Amino acid sequence: MSKSSLPPIDPTKTASGIALDPQTLERVIPESRRSDGSVRKQLKIRPGFTPQEDVRRFRGTKQTQADANALPKGHIIGWIPPSSKEADSSKPLSKSAKKNAKRREKKVSDKKADEPVKDNWEDDDETIAAAPQKNEEPTKNNGAQSTDTAESLSSKMEKLDVR
Repeated sequence: MSKSSLPPIDPTKTASGIALDPQTLERVIPESRRSDGSVRKQLKIRPGFTPQEDVRRFRGTKQTQADANALPKGHIIGWIPPSSKEADSSKPLSKSAKKNAKRREKKVSDKKADEPVKDNWEDDDETIAAAPQKNEEPTKNNGAQSTDTAESLSSKMEKLDVR
């Protein structure tokens, strides 16, 4: 016999405990063991009989259609789940990627340290004299800079992820 033609070891049961006997193909309540250790014998169910537990609640065609079209529980209209960046972040970073991450962190910390602090927070009209700008060398690869900003943006979005 092939594996697919064998009956299931534990046949599926209805709410009332009725299962299909794999040998006779009749509906039966299978034998079970009581708490004292004795065994209840298998009971045959008459053809056409449906116990009250298995009777389904009547649903009209419009009700069933509305249920089929209903959104899953907790679904928000227009919300798209974020892409799975978590799987990518679990991979270890290469040596150059680690260096680039350190450079980015240092650059951000340097920018924060260079910002002048207002003396008077209540006067928004005052403008602070701009600190002299450092002459930085123009970056040769603008594409790498745009990917850095995209990565920082995606990391910020992951932090804002609502669960």
